[in-house]
Amino acid sequence: MLTSDTKNDIVVSTTDTMASRLDLLQGTLDLLILRTLTTDERHGWAISERIQEISRDVLQVNQGSLYPALHRLEHQGWISSEWGVSELGRRARFYKITAAGRKQLTAESEQWEKFTEAVGRVMRFA
Repeated sequence: MLTSDTKNDIVVSTTDTMASRLDLLQGTLDLLILRTLTTDERHGWAISERIQEISRDVLQVNQGSLYPALHRLEHQGWISSEWGVSELGRRARFYKITAAGRKQLTAESEQWEKFTEAVGRVMRFA
């Protein structure tokens, strides 16, 4: 479900004729966060920056959506957090993926692959 709206979880930058701002499913944001945390623990702003960097500025996670997602993932036991000091010397909450989160990431990644393959087939053959 992709819709144009001013309240976005993830902003998708595009120069195509499609709307420049799209909502992505909540599960997609969760998947991106979990994947981002597989390499290193990070504070919230660093998670957002990493997603934007890896996507070459196509995906920009709004802070108003990021932190509720982090709290939701922590409540589900898929990530854990502890206070630390950021590279700027500020107190920040650092998040890391748990074993349960890695298991969830594997399952969600498989579902994502099936979904993108199905969309690709429809786009090629419909």
